[in-house]
Amino acid sequence: MEKEEAKGFGLNRWLVVLLLVAGVFITGRFAPITPHIQLPGEPITDVLFTLPILGPFYLTNTLLATLLVDLVLFAIAFAVVRSMGDENSPPRGWANAFEAIVGALYNIVESTAGKWAKTIFPWVATSLLLILTANWLRILPIFETIGWMHEAHEGGYEARELIQGVEYIVAEEAHDGHGYEIIPFFRGSSTDLNFTAALALTTIVMVQILGVRAHGVNYFSKFLSFGSFFSMWRRKRLGPFDVIMPFINIFVGILELISEFAKVVSFSFRLLGAIFGGAILFAVITTLVPMVSFGIMFLELFVGAVQALVFGMLTLVFATVATISHGDEEHGEAH
Repeated sequence: MEKEEAKGFGLNRWLVVLLLVAGVFITGRFAPITPHIQLPGEPITDVLFTLPILGPFYLTNTLLATLLVDLVLFAIAFAVVRSMGDENSPPRGWANAFEAIVGALYNIVESTAGKWAKTIFPWVATSLLLILTANWLRILPIFETIGWMHEAHEGGYEARELIQGVEYIVAEEAHDGHGYEIIPFFRGSSTDLNFTAALALTTIVMVQILGVRAHGVNYFSKFLSFGSFFSMWRRKRLGPFDVIMPFINIFVGILELISEFAKVVSFSFRLLGAIFGGAILFAVITTLVPMVSFGIMFLELFVGAVQALVFGMLTLVFATVATISHGDEEHGEAH
């Protein structure tokens, strides 16, 4: 058994070495070009329909990439269910791997959220897996390489015919002034502000819902704290601190309200900045030094995993804080 495992490890090691050598050779032989850098997702279709308030709706490459991410997650879920087995056979393959991952993640959520772990865990796991899959899929060669070719307004590259009806762009500037660029069919979902903002807004709305479920209508008292005014008028003697405290509570409530909106902005631009900046860095470095592109991919995998973990853990923290009873904390401090 040990000899078979050692043999398998040796084959995997040589396979990695072979991929590294192939990557260096391919990038050295076929120099990559700098893609067109644009923050919004590029439309790859004409107007599909027009909404009354939002206006025309296009199918963008980031939206198509998000649909691909959803299909991959559904496929993984189907593979896990198929690998679960029955009562007489233990789980295997995909089921074993995801049982370990989900179990470790649930232990983290349970140690932080306590009795609310079962409610918070699906949100944390869904956001983490969605962002992780989106960040890792964008490393595939089909992203930002295959798409519609159009004439560039400035500069551009030479176009050559691969087969009849299919052309490709080479890393040579157009000499006649008629260069071409590519609008890719797939672009990383996290490089589009629409994707990150939608995730952030959904997360913060979910946090407010959890807060209302935990405390009822009293949850909003941390934003609109007027209770100190009513208690102040019931007192016979008022000191300077009793007069100032209600205004301080109102100011703190305003800060709490602002912080909820700030969380949406922070969530959106943290993920967008890290992934979009990484995409630009990858494009620039591989254009200048094509030989290191294979190594930069490993760095992108690491950054993508870290950003997914950060988003998931912040979701856990915000949701847990929303379920904590502030009244219980103050009562404990008074004792």
